[in-house]
Amino acid sequence: MPLLEDEFNRAEGQSSKRRSASWETLLNEEREPGKGDKRSAGMRRQGMQPGSRGVFSGLVSTCCNPGCESGWLHLWRSRSGPVFEGGWGCSARCISASIEAAVRRETEGKRTDSAPHRHRLPLGLVMLEQGWITSEQLRKALSAQRAAGQGRVGDWLVREHGVAEHLVTRALGLQWSCPVLPLEHHDPRTMASVLPRLFIEAFGALPLRVAAGQILYLGFEERPDPVVTLAVERMLGFRVEAGLVRGAQFRPAFERMLSASYPRTELVEAASESPLVRVLTKAVERYKPAESRLVRVHDCLWLRMWKSPQSTVAPAITEAEDVICSLAAS
Repeated sequence: MPLLEDEFNRAEGQSSKRRSASWETLLNEEREPGKGDKRSAGMRRQGMQPGSRGVFSGLVSTCCNPGCESGWLHLWRSRSGPVFEGGWGCSARCISASIEAAVRRETEGKRTDSAPHRHRLPLGLVMLEQGWITSEQLRKALSAQRAAGQGRVGDWLVREHGVAEHLVTRALGLQWSCPVLPLEHHDPRTMASVLPRLFIEAFGALPLRVAAGQILYLGFEERPDPVVTLAVERMLGFRVEAGLVRGAQFRPAFERMLSASYPRTELVEAASESPLVRVLTKAVERYKPAESRLVRVHDCLWLRMWKSPQSTVAPAITEAEDVICSLAAS
């Protein structure tokens, strides 16, 4: 028996030395630049990060909050949602931190907006240059506009001088460097889930159609709104082409659009950013979206939440929910 015990102790001692040497090697690789690259690459191929805790790292979800301190608690978290701007939140606190960062990003973007004013050639001169009206027609239209104290020059040209409305729209397109869009195949029921009704009514934005499943055409009557166009593009993640629609076509289509059914929308007004973040966090926690995003539209913040991962520009109205927020101090 003593011989066996001696043999066992020698083997255990050698094993301990090997383990110590192994740990020393790994520590040296971590400390010395350039060492351990092959090991790190192998870990990445297995879905692990260098320095992670072995096979268990594949079972741990990554929280969207860079400052998350939950650590190993992720292993026992069974939250399948919510997802905010592509990141899963392991807790309401982490979702709140992500929303707070997004609110700060959008409100700071508003404060730093300083796009210079772009001078454009007046509509009447555009039409005169194209030969669509005479100088006498322009002079009389301007006089009528001044006498009435209201109305657009284009409207006075159509009303008083019989100028074709489509020529006025074409001139507006030249003035704003945008296309004139046709209204064929416009289906208000399908397009109602693209934008909240409040934005359509307030900004005169008319979602027209989706081409090739990835390009949304957005129509305006007088001039395109670049802020709305960019916000929709950022929110949906699809390319947006803005243009003009002839007034006689735009107005009835706009009325039909306002009569359609829209996704549920909650309106919120907050005195400061802190209560606004709490309201948005509560909405995301309640809905548990598979995807959600926050963008600014002029003086509003728009949160959209999708039940399922977003795959189309215009989902079913039951598959999305909106929250529109405004800061009372802004």
